[in-house]
Amino acid sequence: MTLLTSEGDVRKMRECGRIIREIFPRAEKRIRAGVSTADLDREIEDIIREQGAEPAFKGYKGYPATICASVNEVVVHGIPSDDTILAEGDIVGIDVGVKKNGYFGDAARTFTVGKISEEAARLIEVTRECLSEGISQAIAGNRVSDISNTIQRIAQREGFEEVRTFVGHGIGTHLHEPPEVPNWGARGTGPVLKEGQALAIEPMINTGTRNIRVLSDGWTAVTTDGKLSAHFEDTIIVGRRKAEIIT
Repeated sequence: MTLLTSEGDVRKMRECGRIIREIFPRAEKRIRAGVSTADLDREIEDIIREQGAEPAFKGYKGYPATICASVNEVVVHGIPSDDTILAEGDIVGIDVGVKKNGYFGDAARTFTVGKISEEAARLIEVTRECLSEGISQAIAGNRVSDISNTIQRIAQREGFEEVRTFVGHGIGTHLHEPPEVPNWGARGTGPVLKEGQALAIEPMINTGTRNIRVLSDGWTAVTTDGKLSAHFEDTIIVGRRKAEIIT
């Protein structure tokens, strides 16, 4: 677990966050019907390298791309491909990690392709709310499960299901560090949060079952019922009174 104990460390994390914040609006301008997810992958890698940073995902445990591009029923870890062409009405989760100066940032957004269904729009809004409210619990003295329970409560209140197979995580000098940050759980349990601790909080919310399966490529995780999934993620630094969102 990385604790950011100096302003220099915090600045390095913020720089990773700044790069990711630049990526998403530029990517959104490219997201339209007829664009392949491989097109998005190439463009985002160019942005990262222009900033003197490295794609954190590329080569990580053998992952072959810069981003994860997860369309419709793909929950996470969709591998970009020239054969995956975005179509009107799709939703696509873009998950991206950046490494620079020995530190990491990690974030995800779910974007729309043209006009989407009311159900898809509500799923995206609720998942965004799960992230925002989960982050509000990331203050020193709270426990990890206070984040987790908040996400679960909002998702289930709206008739959706939180994914339990994958979780958020600590982040800092490594892409994935302790503690795990599940999207479900009882309040008041799990590790106590410390000021200066960096976390990647990432609700993955489904319109149908929470159950997933991983395809034969070993990465792409899809809902078992073929229904939609949305994914939002931010890297944050735990504060005394509120978290700092760096992505």
